[in-house]
Order: sequence, then C-alpha cells, then structure tokens
Amino acid sequence: MGHLLGYARVSTGGQDAQLQLDALTKAGCYRIFTDTASGALESRPELDKLLDQIRPGDTLVVWRLDRLGRSIRHLINHMDALQQRGIEFKSLQENIDTSSSGGRLVFNIFASLAEFERDLIRERTNAGLQAARARGRTGGRPPALSPDKLRTAKKLYEQRDMTVAQIGEVLGVSRSTLYRALSKTKIFPICD
Repeated sequence: MGHLLGYARVSTGGQDAQLQLDALTKAGCYRIFTDTASGALESRPELDKLLDQIRPGDTLVVWRLDRLGRSIRHLINHMDALQQRGIEFKSLQENIDTSSSGGRLVFNIFASLAEFERDLIRERTNAGLQAARARGRTGGRPPALSPDKLRTAKKLYEQRDMTVAQIGEVLGVSRSTLYRALSKTKIFPICD
C-alpha cells in the first residue's frame, strides 16, 4: 500500500492553512506540502516537490479540489498526469477518491465535461473565424516578422556573418520564430 501525501495551498499570506493541514493530517497524510501564493499563474514550488517525490501506488490528497487546480481543465490535466504515473488522487471536501470505482466515475465525468468545454470553445472559435472571413477579414495573430523584417532576416542569414540566434536578437524574435519564417521562404537553416 502506498503513502498518502498531502497538498495544501493558501492564496494569500493573510489566509491560514491550518484548517487544511488539520484535515490532511487527520486523513492520514504522512507528509504535507504547503504553498502560499497569490495570482492565477503563480509558481507552486511545494507542489513541484510533491510531484517529484510521489511514487506509483501513492495518493495525492487535497482538502478541496480548487487547492490543486485553477480551473476544471487545469485540474483534469493534473489528474490525468497522476493517473498515467499510477498515482491516485483524493479530495476530502468533495469525497473523491480515484482508487474507488465511484471516484473514478466522478473523475471521468469531470474529464468529459472538460472535453465538452474544449469542443464548445473550438466550435465558437471556428464559427467566429468563418464569420470574419465572410466579412473579408482573416483571424489569428499577425506574423511576428513583417515582410521588411523577413527580407532583412533572409539577407543576414545568407551573409552567414551572424548566427540565427543573433539575427533573432537583432529583429526582436525568437530563434524558433526565425527558423519557421525562413523555412516558409524555402531557406532551410542549418543548426548554429
């Protein structure tokens, strides 16, 4: 039987993690990792440590689902990654435990809802692009390299005085953007 590893997170320094810690300890977690951060895209060093130390057969335990994921999609991605590694997941407040058939059912329902949401977003995006094209507009982000910058990039590349990374730095684009743009013009850069 694997170990129970707990994960707690508080959004701001003013919040107290003690409620989560008490619940995770009571649930039998032998080690608890706690992150304190704010913002939707914060780094989670303690979660990273937990994910590095947890092994197949172990269970990641959270007090509530929103402690692990910022959104259903984010949560499902985490749970998918755990499942692929042979790690179970348990949420105390929602009474979800993927080691049970009922918990797996709830997980699969969440995954189906996330897939449904992705499909809806894709359909709306495609419908919006079609409507824009019908009005004579094209969607998407403008290219990183304007035609003038692309001509300059081609000249600099053909002169072979600078590396692709240096050319990208001069033009304010990444090396991969430059490779992609040059390959579309039938110039296939060699690695520098």
